[in-house]
Amino acid sequence: MKLTVKELLRIKPISRILKDAAVMEEAAEGGHGLRRSLRVWDLTALGIAAIIGAGIFATIGEVCFKGGPGVVLLFIFVGIACGFSALCYASFSSMIPIAGSAYTYSYASFGELIAWIIGWDLIIEYAIGNIAVAISWSGYFTNLLEGFGLQMAPWLTTDYLTASQAFADGATTTEAYLAYIHAPVVMGLKIMMDLPAFLVVVFVSFLTYIGIRETRNVSNFMVALKIGVILLVIFAGAFFVQPENWTPFLPNGMGGVLAGVSGVFFAYIGFDAISTTAEEANNPQRDLPKAMIYALIICTVLYIGIALIVTGIVPFTTLDGVDDPLAFIFNNTSASWISYVVSVSAIVAMAGVLLVFQLGQPRIWMSMSRDGLLPKKFAEVHPKFRTPSFSTLVTAALVAIPALFLNLSVVTDLTSIGTLFAFVLVCGGVLILDIKNPEAERRFKIPFVNSKFFFMAAWPLVIGALAIWNPESFGKLVPDSLSTFEHLIPTYLFFGVAIMLTVLSFSRKLSLIPVLGLLSCLYLMSEIETASWYRFMIWLAIGLVIYFGYSYRHSRLRLEADVATD
Repeated sequence: MKLTVKELLRIKPISRILKDAAVMEEAAEGGHGLRRSLRVWDLTALGIAAIIGAGIFATIGEVCFKGGPGVVLLFIFVGIACGFSALCYASFSSMIPIAGSAYTYSYASFGELIAWIIGWDLIIEYAIGNIAVAISWSGYFTNLLEGFGLQMAPWLTTDYLTASQAFADGATTTEAYLAYIHAPVVMGLKIMMDLPAFLVVVFVSFLTYIGIRETRNVSNFMVALKIGVILLVIFAGAFFVQPENWTPFLPNGMGGVLAGVSGVFFAYIGFDAISTTAEEANNPQRDLPKAMIYALIICTVLYIGIALIVTGIVPFTTLDGVDDPLAFIFNNTSASWISYVVSVSAIVAMAGVLLVFQLGQPRIWMSMSRDGLLPKKFAEVHPKFRTPSFSTLVTAALVAIPALFLNLSVVTDLTSIGTLFAFVLVCGGVLILDIKNPEAERRFKIPFVNSKFFFMAAWPLVIGALAIWNPESFGKLVPDSLSTFEHLIPTYLFFGVAIMLTVLSFSRKLSLIPVLGLLSCLYLMSEIETASWYRFMIWLAIGLVIYFGYSYRHSRLRLEADVATD
Protein backbone atom coordinates (compact mmCIF):
# COMPACT_ATOMS: atom_id res chain seq x y z
CA MET A 1 0.00 0.00 0.00
CA LYS A 2 1.54 3.24 -1.16
CA LEU A 3 1.22 6.25 1.12
CA THR A 4 1.12 9.71 -0.39
CA VAL A 5 0.88 13.11 1.23
CA LYS A 6 -2.20 13.84 -0.88
CA GLU A 7 -3.99 10.81 0.55
CA LEU A 8 -2.97 11.59 4.13
CA LEU A 9 -4.26 15.15 3.82
CA ARG A 10 -7.41 14.30 1.88
CA ILE A 11 -10.09 16.79 2.95
CA LYS A 12 -13.66 15.82 3.63
CA PRO A 13 -15.64 18.52 1.80
CA ILE A 14 -18.25 20.45 3.73
CA SER A 15 -20.82 19.40 1.11
CA ARG A 16 -20.07 15.76 1.92
CA ILE A 17 -20.30 16.43 5.67
CA LEU A 18 -23.68 18.12 5.19
CA LYS A 19 -24.84 15.16 3.10
CA ASP A 20 -23.86 12.82 5.93
CA ALA A 21 -25.66 15.14 8.37
CA ALA A 22 -28.84 14.81 6.30
CA VAL A 23 -28.56 11.02 6.49
CA MET A 24 -28.17 11.24 10.27
CA GLU A 25 -31.21 13.52 10.44
CA GLU A 26 -33.31 10.98 8.56
CA ALA A 27 -32.15 8.27 10.95
CA ALA A 28 -33.08 10.46 13.93
CA GLU A 29 -36.55 11.13 12.54
CA GLY A 30 -36.98 7.41 12.05
CA GLY A 31 -36.10 6.75 15.68
CA HIS A 32 -32.66 5.25 14.94
CA GLY A 33 -30.32 8.21 15.46
CA LEU A 34 -29.55 10.62 18.25
CA ARG A 35 -32.53 12.44 19.77
CA ARG A 36 -32.83 16.23 19.22
CA SER A 37 -33.94 17.87 22.47
CA LEU A 38 -31.44 20.64 23.35
CA ARG A 39 -32.36 24.34 23.21
CA VAL A 40 -30.09 27.38 23.55
CA TRP A 41 -30.36 27.45 27.34
CA ASP A 42 -29.73 23.69 27.55
CA LEU A 43 -26.60 24.05 25.41
CA THR A 44 -25.43 27.07 27.40
CA ALA A 45 -25.98 25.15 30.62
CA LEU A 46 -23.92 22.25 29.28
CA GLY A 47 -21.12 24.71 28.52
CA ILE A 48 -21.27 26.25 31.99
CA ALA A 49 -21.45 22.78 33.54
CA ALA A 50 -18.28 21.80 31.67
CA ILE A 51 -16.36 25.01 32.45
CA ILE A 52 -17.17 25.60 36.12
CA GLY A 53 -15.79 22.64 38.01
CA ALA A 54 -12.44 21.52 39.36
CA GLY A 55 -10.74 24.59 37.91
CA ILE A 56 -12.64 27.06 40.07
CA PHE A 57 -13.20 24.88 43.14
CA ALA A 58 -9.72 23.35 43.37
CA THR A 59 -6.94 24.79 41.20
CA ILE A 60 -7.77 28.45 41.84
CA GLY A 61 -5.98 28.21 45.18
CA GLU A 62 -2.77 27.08 43.52
CA VAL A 63 -2.83 29.76 40.82
CA CYS A 64 -3.61 32.51 43.34
CA PHE A 65 -0.65 31.37 45.44
CA LYS A 66 1.66 31.58 42.43
CA GLY A 67 0.44 34.88 41.01
CA GLY A 68 -1.13 36.72 43.95
CA PRO A 69 -4.00 39.13 43.29
CA GLY A 70 -2.57 39.76 39.82
CA VAL A 71 -3.81 36.34 38.75
CA VAL A 72 -7.04 38.12 37.82
CA LEU A 73 -5.11 39.43 34.79
CA LEU A 74 -4.44 35.85 33.76
CA PHE A 75 -8.13 34.99 34.05
CA ILE A 76 -8.90 37.93 31.80
CA PHE A 77 -6.18 37.05 29.28
CA VAL A 78 -7.14 33.38 29.13
CA GLY A 79 -10.81 34.35 28.88
CA ILE A 80 -10.02 36.56 25.89
CA ALA A 81 -7.87 33.83 24.31
CA CYS A 82 -10.69 31.33 24.75
CA GLY A 83 -13.09 33.96 23.38
CA PHE A 84 -11.18 34.12 20.11
CA SER A 85 -11.26 30.31 19.93
CA ALA A 86 -14.96 30.26 20.84
CA LEU A 87 -15.74 32.53 17.90
CA CYS A 88 -13.87 30.12 15.63
CA TYR A 89 -15.76 27.17 17.06
CA ALA A 90 -18.98 29.12 16.57
CA SER A 91 -18.11 29.78 12.94
CA PHE A 92 -17.44 26.09 12.29
CA SER A 93 -20.53 24.90 14.17
CA SER A 94 -22.70 27.19 12.04
CA MET A 95 -21.29 25.53 8.91
CA ILE A 96 -21.03 21.93 10.10
CA PRO A 97 -24.00 20.87 12.29
CA ILE A 98 -22.70 17.39 13.10
CA ALA A 99 -21.18 15.73 16.16
CA GLY A 100 -17.40 15.60 16.11
CA SER A 101 -16.25 19.01 17.33
CA ALA A 102 -12.65 19.91 16.40
CA TYR A 103 -12.14 16.50 14.77
CA THR A 104 -14.82 17.13 12.13
CA TYR A 105 -13.74 20.76 11.69
CA SER A 106 -10.13 19.68 11.07
CA TYR A 107 -11.27 17.04 8.57
CA ALA A 108 -12.94 19.80 6.55
CA SER A 109 -9.90 22.10 6.63
CA PHE A 110 -6.57 20.32 7.29
CA GLY A 111 -7.36 16.83 6.04
CA GLU A 112 -7.59 13.30 7.38
CA LEU A 113 -4.24 12.86 9.15
CA ILE A 114 -4.58 16.09 11.10
CA ALA A 115 -8.23 15.22 11.84
CA TRP A 116 -7.10 11.90 13.31
CA ILE A 117 -4.43 13.64 15.38
CA ILE A 118 -6.93 16.10 16.82
CA GLY A 119 -9.44 13.31 17.45
CA TRP A 120 -6.77 11.39 19.32
CA ASP A 121 -5.77 14.58 21.11
CA LEU A 122 -9.34 15.16 22.26
CA ILE A 123 -9.06 11.99 24.31
CA ILE A 124 -6.63 14.00 26.46
CA GLU A 125 -9.06 16.88 26.81
CA TYR A 126 -12.11 14.77 27.55
CA ALA A 127 -11.04 11.45 29.02
CA ILE A 128 -7.83 12.42 30.80
CA GLY A 129 -9.34 15.72 31.87
CA ASN A 130 -12.19 13.81 33.45
CA ILE A 131 -9.71 11.71 35.41
CA ALA A 132 -8.45 14.94 36.99
CA VAL A 133 -12.00 16.08 37.74
CA ALA A 134 -12.91 12.72 39.26
CA ILE A 135 -9.86 12.85 41.53
CA SER A 136 -10.75 16.37 42.67
CA TRP A 137 -14.36 15.30 43.23
CA SER A 138 -13.17 12.44 45.40
CA GLY A 139 -11.19 14.84 47.61
CA TYR A 140 -14.19 17.08 48.19
CA PHE A 141 -16.47 14.10 48.79
CA THR A 142 -14.25 12.49 51.42
CA ASN A 143 -13.78 15.84 53.17
CA LEU A 144 -17.56 16.27 53.26
CA LEU A 145 -17.98 12.80 54.77
CA GLU A 146 -15.43 13.66 57.46
CA GLY A 147 -17.44 16.78 58.26
CA PHE A 148 -20.35 14.49 59.15
CA GLY A 149 -18.13 12.23 61.24
CA LEU A 150 -17.82 9.55 58.55
CA GLN A 151 -14.50 8.34 57.24
CA MET A 152 -13.54 5.82 54.60
CA ALA A 153 -10.41 3.72 55.02
CA PRO A 154 -7.45 5.78 53.70
CA TRP A 155 -6.41 3.03 51.29
CA LEU A 156 -9.83 3.35 49.59
CA THR A 157 -9.44 7.10 48.96
CA THR A 158 -5.74 7.43 48.08
CA ASP A 159 -3.99 6.52 44.85
CA TYR A 160 -0.83 4.43 44.91
CA LEU A 161 1.48 7.15 43.57
CA THR A 162 0.57 9.63 46.30
CA ALA A 163 0.70 7.04 49.07
CA SER A 164 4.05 5.56 48.05
CA GLN A 165 5.58 9.04 47.73
CA ALA A 166 4.32 9.99 51.21
CA PHE A 167 5.86 6.80 52.60
CA ALA A 168 9.17 7.48 50.84
CA ASP A 169 9.22 11.04 52.20
CA GLY A 170 8.48 9.86 55.72
CA ALA A 171 5.36 12.05 55.95
CA THR A 172 4.05 10.05 58.91
CA THR A 173 1.23 12.43 59.80
CA THR A 174 -0.46 12.42 56.41
CA GLU A 175 -3.43 10.36 55.32
CA ALA A 176 -1.46 9.15 52.31
CA TYR A 177 1.21 7.68 54.60
CA LEU A 178 -1.45 5.92 56.68
CA ALA A 179 -2.99 4.57 53.49
CA TYR A 180 0.34 2.98 52.54
CA ILE A 181 0.90 1.54 56.01
CA HIS A 182 -2.57 0.04 56.46
CA ALA A 183 -3.27 -1.02 52.87
CA PRO A 184 -4.08 -4.74 52.47
CA VAL A 185 -1.53 -6.84 50.62
CA VAL A 186 -2.51 -9.27 47.87
CA MET A 187 0.19 -11.44 46.29
CA GLY A 188 2.84 -9.13 47.66
CA LEU A 189 1.24 -5.95 46.29
CA LYS A 190 -0.30 -3.23 48.42
CA ILE A 191 -3.86 -2.49 47.34
CA MET A 192 -4.68 1.23 47.22
CA MET A 193 -7.27 2.99 45.12
CA ASP A 194 -9.42 6.11 44.85
CA LEU A 195 -12.76 4.35 45.04
CA PRO A 196 -15.01 7.48 45.16
CA ALA A 197 -13.41 8.76 41.92
CA PHE A 198 -14.19 5.44 40.26
CA LEU A 199 -17.78 5.34 41.46
CA VAL A 200 -18.70 8.88 40.40
CA VAL A 201 -17.45 8.19 36.86
CA VAL A 202 -19.57 5.04 36.74
CA PHE A 203 -22.63 7.01 37.91
CA VAL A 204 -22.37 9.87 35.38
CA SER A 205 -21.52 7.44 32.57
CA PHE A 206 -24.69 5.51 33.38
CA LEU A 207 -26.64 8.76 33.16
CA THR A 208 -25.20 9.65 29.74
CA TYR A 209 -25.89 6.09 28.59
CA ILE A 210 -29.62 6.15 29.33
CA GLY A 211 -30.43 9.35 27.41
CA ILE A 212 -29.78 12.97 26.45
CA ARG A 213 -32.98 14.22 28.10
CA GLU A 214 -32.00 12.80 31.47
CA THR A 215 -28.51 14.24 31.07
CA ARG A 216 -29.93 17.63 30.12
CA ASN A 217 -32.25 17.80 33.12
CA VAL A 218 -29.55 16.87 35.61
CA SER A 219 -27.10 19.29 33.99
CA ASN A 220 -29.55 22.19 34.18
CA PHE A 221 -30.13 21.50 37.89
CA MET A 222 -26.40 21.34 38.60
CA VAL A 223 -25.74 24.59 36.75
CA ALA A 224 -28.47 26.48 38.58
CA LEU A 225 -27.09 25.29 41.91
CA LYS A 226 -23.44 26.09 41.32
CA ILE A 227 -24.09 29.51 39.80
CA GLY A 228 -26.16 30.31 42.88
CA VAL A 229 -23.34 29.20 45.19
CA ILE A 230 -20.68 31.15 43.29
CA LEU A 231 -22.81 34.29 43.47
CA LEU A 232 -23.20 33.64 47.20
CA VAL A 233 -19.41 33.39 47.57
CA ILE A 234 -18.88 36.63 45.65
CA PHE A 235 -21.54 38.75 47.36
CA ALA A 236 -21.08 37.33 50.87
CA GLY A 237 -17.29 37.33 50.50
CA ALA A 238 -17.30 41.01 49.54
CA PHE A 239 -18.08 41.84 53.20
CA PHE A 240 -14.90 40.10 54.38
CA VAL A 241 -12.48 41.49 51.80
CA GLN A 242 -9.44 43.26 53.21
CA PRO A 243 -8.10 45.55 50.45
CA GLU A 244 -4.57 45.39 51.87
CA ASN A 245 -4.44 41.75 50.74
CA TRP A 246 -4.44 43.03 47.16
CA THR A 247 -1.12 44.80 47.77
CA PRO A 248 1.28 44.11 46.18
CA PHE A 249 -0.85 43.26 43.19
CA LEU A 250 1.96 41.37 41.42
CA PRO A 251 4.08 39.99 44.30
CA ASN A 252 5.89 37.51 42.05
CA GLY A 253 5.81 39.63 38.91
CA MET A 254 4.26 38.52 35.63
CA GLY A 255 6.36 35.36 35.84
CA GLY A 256 4.38 34.30 38.89
CA VAL A 257 1.12 35.09 37.15
CA LEU A 258 2.08 33.11 34.05
CA ALA A 259 3.18 30.18 36.23
CA GLY A 260 -0.51 29.50 36.75
CA VAL A 261 -1.31 29.21 33.03
CA SER A 262 -2.15 25.51 33.04
CA GLY A 263 -4.27 25.82 36.18
CA VAL A 264 -6.23 28.82 34.90
CA PHE A 265 -6.69 27.33 31.47
CA PHE A 266 -7.84 24.10 33.09
CA ALA A 267 -10.61 26.22 34.63
CA TYR A 268 -11.78 27.27 31.16
CA ILE A 269 -11.80 24.07 29.17
CA GLY A 270 -15.21 22.78 28.30
CA PHE A 271 -17.05 25.27 26.11
CA ASP A 272 -15.98 23.29 23.05
CA ALA A 273 -17.84 20.25 24.43
CA ILE A 274 -21.06 21.98 23.37
CA SER A 275 -20.18 21.33 19.74
CA THR A 276 -20.19 17.56 20.30
CA THR A 277 -23.96 17.70 20.86
CA ALA A 278 -24.71 19.17 17.41
CA GLU A 279 -26.90 16.22 16.41
CA GLU A 280 -28.95 16.56 19.60
CA ALA A 281 -29.56 20.32 19.33
CA ASN A 282 -32.90 21.50 17.97
CA ASN A 283 -31.26 24.07 15.69
CA PRO A 284 -27.49 23.51 15.85
CA GLN A 285 -26.42 26.05 13.23
CA ARG A 286 -28.22 28.83 15.09
CA ASP A 287 -28.00 27.72 18.72
CA LEU A 288 -24.48 26.27 19.07
CA PRO A 289 -22.65 29.57 18.34
CA LYS A 290 -24.86 31.46 20.79
CA ALA A 291 -24.44 28.87 23.53
CA MET A 292 -20.63 28.81 23.29
CA ILE A 293 -20.35 32.59 23.54
CA TYR A 294 -22.94 32.90 26.32
CA ALA A 295 -21.25 30.18 28.41
CA LEU A 296 -17.79 31.70 28.05
CA ILE A 297 -18.90 35.23 28.93
CA ILE A 298 -20.84 34.11 32.00
CA CYS A 299 -17.97 31.97 33.31
CA THR A 300 -15.30 34.63 32.69
CA VAL A 301 -17.23 37.22 34.71
CA LEU A 302 -17.72 34.73 37.55
CA TYR A 303 -14.05 33.72 37.51
CA ILE A 304 -12.83 37.31 37.76
CA GLY A 305 -15.15 37.91 40.70
CA ILE A 306 -14.02 34.74 42.46
CA ALA A 307 -10.31 35.53 41.96
CA LEU A 308 -10.75 38.98 43.51
CA ILE A 309 -12.70 37.56 46.47
CA VAL A 310 -10.26 34.72 47.18
CA THR A 311 -7.19 36.99 47.18
CA GLY A 312 -9.09 39.72 49.02
CA ILE A 313 -10.28 37.67 52.00
CA VAL A 314 -6.99 35.87 52.79
CA PRO A 315 -3.34 36.65 51.95
CA PHE A 316 -2.36 34.75 48.82
CA THR A 317 0.56 33.16 50.71
CA THR A 318 -1.89 31.10 52.80
CA LEU A 319 -3.29 29.31 49.75
CA ASP A 320 -0.32 27.02 49.15
CA GLY A 321 -1.49 23.41 49.10
CA VAL A 322 -5.13 24.28 49.84
CA ASP A 323 -7.37 21.76 48.06
CA ASP A 324 -10.66 23.55 48.73
CA PRO A 325 -9.88 27.30 48.48
CA LEU A 326 -13.48 28.54 48.25
CA ALA A 327 -14.36 26.77 51.48
CA PHE A 328 -11.02 27.64 53.12
CA ILE A 329 -11.42 31.43 52.81
CA PHE A 330 -14.57 31.39 54.98
CA ASN A 331 -13.24 29.11 57.74
CA ASN A 332 -12.12 31.98 60.00
CA THR A 333 -15.01 34.35 59.31
CA SER A 334 -18.40 34.81 60.93
CA ALA A 335 -19.90 33.17 57.83
CA SER A 336 -18.06 29.87 58.24
CA TRP A 337 -21.30 28.07 57.34
CA ILE A 338 -20.65 29.08 53.73
CA SER A 339 -17.69 26.68 53.62
CA TYR A 340 -20.10 23.76 54.10
CA VAL A 341 -22.34 25.07 51.31
CA VAL A 342 -19.30 25.38 49.05
CA SER A 343 -18.18 21.83 49.83
CA VAL A 344 -21.57 20.42 48.87
CA SER A 345 -21.82 22.55 45.72
CA ALA A 346 -18.27 21.61 44.68
CA ILE A 347 -19.34 17.98 44.60
CA VAL A 348 -22.28 18.91 42.37
CA ALA A 349 -20.19 21.24 40.18
CA MET A 350 -17.47 18.73 39.45
CA ALA A 351 -20.00 15.99 38.82
CA GLY A 352 -21.45 18.36 36.19
CA VAL A 353 -18.07 18.58 34.45
CA LEU A 354 -17.79 14.81 34.43
CA LEU A 355 -21.28 14.60 32.99
CA VAL A 356 -20.58 16.87 30.01
CA PHE A 357 -17.21 15.36 29.10
CA GLN A 358 -18.54 11.83 29.43
CA LEU A 359 -21.28 13.01 27.08
CA GLY A 360 -18.88 14.56 24.57
CA GLN A 361 -16.15 11.93 24.12
CA PRO A 362 -18.42 9.13 22.81
CA ARG A 363 -19.87 11.45 20.18
CA ILE A 364 -16.42 12.29 18.84
CA TRP A 365 -15.59 8.59 18.64
CA MET A 366 -18.93 8.02 16.93
CA SER A 367 -17.99 10.57 14.25
CA MET A 368 -14.55 9.02 13.78
CA SER A 369 -16.14 5.59 13.45
CA ARG A 370 -18.58 6.82 10.79
CA ASP A 371 -15.56 7.97 8.78
CA GLY A 372 -13.94 4.55 9.14
CA LEU A 373 -11.10 5.73 11.36
CA LEU A 374 -12.37 3.62 14.27
CA PRO A 375 -14.19 0.25 14.20
CA LYS A 376 -17.90 0.36 13.31
CA LYS A 377 -18.83 -0.68 16.83
CA PHE A 378 -18.06 2.86 18.07
CA ALA A 379 -20.85 4.28 15.88
CA GLU A 380 -23.59 2.06 17.30
CA VAL A 381 -26.63 3.93 18.64
CA HIS A 382 -28.73 2.24 21.33
CA PRO A 383 -32.19 1.45 19.87
CA LYS A 384 -34.02 2.50 23.07
CA PHE A 385 -31.87 5.20 24.66
CA ARG A 386 -30.63 6.61 21.32
CA THR A 387 -27.12 7.27 22.62
CA PRO A 388 -23.76 6.01 21.28
CA SER A 389 -23.85 2.99 23.62
CA PHE A 390 -20.57 1.19 22.96
CA SER A 391 -18.54 4.42 22.83
CA THR A 392 -20.08 5.50 26.13
CA LEU A 393 -19.06 2.24 27.80
CA VAL A 394 -15.51 2.47 26.47
CA THR A 395 -15.25 6.08 27.65
CA ALA A 396 -16.47 5.05 31.09
CA ALA A 397 -13.77 2.38 31.37
CA LEU A 398 -11.07 4.71 30.00
CA VAL A 399 -11.79 7.27 32.73
CA ALA A 400 -12.97 5.21 35.70
CA ILE A 401 -10.13 2.69 35.84
CA PRO A 402 -7.20 5.19 35.68
CA ALA A 403 -9.01 7.42 38.20
CA LEU A 404 -8.48 4.61 40.72
CA PHE A 405 -4.70 4.85 40.54
CA LEU A 406 -3.49 8.25 39.21
CA ASN A 407 -3.03 11.56 41.04
CA LEU A 408 -4.04 15.09 40.02
CA SER A 409 -0.60 16.50 39.19
CA VAL A 410 0.02 13.89 36.49
CA VAL A 411 -2.96 14.85 34.35
CA THR A 412 -3.73 18.59 34.72
CA ASP A 413 -0.96 19.98 32.49
CA LEU A 414 -1.51 17.24 29.91
CA THR A 415 -5.18 18.17 29.72
CA SER A 416 -4.39 21.85 29.22
CA ILE A 417 -1.85 21.30 26.45
CA GLY A 418 -4.22 18.92 24.65
CA THR A 419 -7.06 21.41 24.78
CA LEU A 420 -4.89 24.30 23.61
CA PHE A 421 -3.71 22.19 20.69
CA ALA A 422 -7.33 21.61 19.69
CA PHE A 423 -8.02 25.34 19.90
CA VAL A 424 -4.97 26.13 17.75
CA LEU A 425 -6.15 23.78 15.01
CA VAL A 426 -9.71 25.10 15.06
CA CYS A 427 -8.47 28.68 14.71
CA GLY A 428 -6.08 27.58 11.97
CA GLY A 429 -8.89 25.69 10.26
CA VAL A 430 -10.96 28.87 10.01
CA LEU A 431 -8.03 30.62 8.34
CA ILE A 432 -7.60 27.77 5.86
CA LEU A 433 -11.30 27.75 4.93
CA ASP A 434 -11.21 31.52 4.50
CA ILE A 435 -8.51 31.01 1.89
CA LYS A 436 -9.63 27.78 0.21
CA ASN A 437 -13.40 27.90 0.58
CA PRO A 438 -14.48 31.50 1.15
CA GLU A 439 -17.89 30.89 -0.43
CA ALA A 440 -18.90 28.32 2.22
CA GLU A 441 -22.16 29.32 3.89
CA ARG A 442 -21.64 30.60 7.41
CA ARG A 443 -24.67 31.41 9.52
CA PHE A 444 -22.33 32.88 12.10
CA LYS A 445 -19.69 35.13 10.55
CA ILE A 446 -16.61 36.28 12.41
CA PRO A 447 -16.19 40.05 11.96
CA PHE A 448 -13.37 40.61 9.49
CA VAL A 449 -10.41 42.83 10.34
CA ASN A 450 -7.26 42.59 8.24
CA SER A 451 -4.60 41.19 10.56
CA LYS A 452 -1.75 42.88 8.73
CA PHE A 453 -2.56 46.12 10.53
CA PHE A 454 -2.28 44.28 13.84
CA PHE A 455 1.15 42.90 12.99
CA MET A 456 2.34 46.27 11.69
CA ALA A 457 1.65 47.69 15.15
CA ALA A 458 2.34 44.64 17.31
CA TRP A 459 5.92 43.79 16.32
CA PRO A 460 7.37 47.27 16.94
CA LEU A 461 5.43 47.59 20.21
CA VAL A 462 6.53 44.19 21.56
CA ILE A 463 10.17 44.61 20.56
CA GLY A 464 10.25 48.19 21.82
CA ALA A 465 8.62 47.33 25.13
CA LEU A 466 11.04 44.48 25.77
CA ALA A 467 14.02 46.64 24.81
CA ILE A 468 12.99 49.41 27.21
CA TRP A 469 11.50 47.58 30.22
CA ASN A 470 12.97 44.08 30.07
CA PRO A 471 16.05 43.99 27.83
CA GLU A 472 17.33 40.81 29.48
CA SER A 473 14.46 38.96 27.78
CA PHE A 474 16.43 38.96 24.54
CA GLY A 475 19.28 37.15 26.26
CA LYS A 476 16.89 34.52 27.61
CA LEU A 477 16.06 33.53 24.03
CA VAL A 478 19.66 32.38 23.49
CA PRO A 479 20.28 28.94 25.04
CA ASP A 480 23.38 28.44 27.19
CA SER A 481 22.97 24.66 27.50
CA LEU A 482 21.07 21.73 26.02
CA SER A 483 18.49 21.78 28.81
CA THR A 484 17.88 25.50 28.25
CA PHE A 485 17.42 24.85 24.54
CA GLU A 486 14.81 22.18 25.27
CA HIS A 487 12.83 24.61 27.41
CA LEU A 488 13.01 27.24 24.66
CA ILE A 489 11.70 25.02 21.85
CA PRO A 490 8.02 25.92 22.52
CA THR A 491 8.99 29.60 22.54
CA TYR A 492 10.82 29.25 19.23
CA LEU A 493 7.75 27.47 17.82
CA PHE A 494 5.54 30.35 18.91
CA PHE A 495 7.75 33.00 17.28
CA GLY A 496 8.13 30.89 14.14
CA VAL A 497 4.35 30.63 13.73
CA ALA A 498 3.97 34.35 14.51
CA ILE A 499 6.43 35.23 11.73
CA MET A 500 4.67 32.88 9.30
CA LEU A 501 1.30 34.41 10.11
CA THR A 502 2.76 37.88 9.65
CA VAL A 503 3.85 37.00 6.12
CA LEU A 504 0.51 35.36 5.30
CA SER A 505 -1.40 38.32 6.71
CA PHE A 506 0.18 40.56 4.13
CA SER A 507 -0.16 38.12 1.24
CA ARG A 508 -3.53 36.52 2.06
CA LYS A 509 -5.34 39.15 4.18
CA LEU A 510 -5.94 36.83 7.11
CA SER A 511 -8.84 37.57 9.48
CA LEU A 512 -7.63 39.02 12.79
CA ILE A 513 -9.77 37.10 15.31
CA PRO A 514 -8.69 33.55 14.32
CA VAL A 515 -5.10 34.81 14.08
CA LEU A 516 -5.31 36.17 17.63
CA GLY A 517 -6.94 32.95 18.79
CA LEU A 518 -4.19 30.84 17.27
CA LEU A 519 -1.38 33.00 18.65
CA SER A 520 -2.80 33.40 22.14
CA CYS A 521 -3.42 29.66 22.54
CA LEU A 522 -0.01 28.80 21.11
CA TYR A 523 1.57 31.27 23.55
CA LEU A 524 -0.23 29.61 26.45
CA MET A 525 1.08 26.26 25.21
CA SER A 526 4.63 27.65 25.22
CA GLU A 527 4.26 28.52 28.92
CA ILE A 528 3.50 24.90 29.91
CA GLU A 529 6.47 22.95 31.26
CA THR A 530 8.59 20.91 28.86
CA ALA A 531 7.78 17.58 30.57
CA SER A 532 4.13 17.98 29.58
CA TRP A 533 5.19 18.56 25.97
CA TYR A 534 7.15 15.29 26.02
CA ARG A 535 4.17 13.38 27.41
CA PHE A 536 1.96 15.02 24.78
CA MET A 537 4.29 14.03 21.95
CA ILE A 538 4.42 10.45 23.21
CA TRP A 539 0.63 10.37 23.26
CA LEU A 540 0.44 11.68 19.68
CA ALA A 541 3.07 9.13 18.58
CA ILE A 542 0.90 6.32 19.96
CA GLY A 543 -2.02 7.78 18.03
CA LEU A 544 -0.03 7.78 14.79
CA VAL A 545 0.81 4.11 15.24
CA ILE A 546 -2.92 3.36 15.53
CA TYR A 547 -3.72 5.54 12.52
CA PHE A 548 -1.25 3.87 10.17
CA GLY A 549 -2.01 0.43 11.60
CA TYR A 550 -5.81 0.66 11.28
CA SER A 551 -7.44 3.99 10.49
CA TYR A 552 -5.69 4.76 7.20
CA ARG A 553 -6.57 1.32 5.83
CA HIS A 554 -10.25 1.64 6.75
CA SER A 555 -10.85 5.31 5.93
CA ARG A 556 -14.14 5.70 4.04
CA LEU A 557 -12.75 8.56 1.97
CA ARG A 558 -9.73 6.51 0.90
CA LEU A 559 -11.77 3.38 0.14
CA GLU A 560 -14.31 5.36 -1.89
CA ALA A 561 -11.49 7.06 -3.81
CA ASP A 562 -9.95 3.64 -4.57
CA VAL A 563 -13.29 2.35 -5.88
CA ALA A 564 -13.69 5.45 -8.05
CA THR A 565 -10.28 4.93 -9.66
CA ASP A 566 -10.78 1.21 -10.36
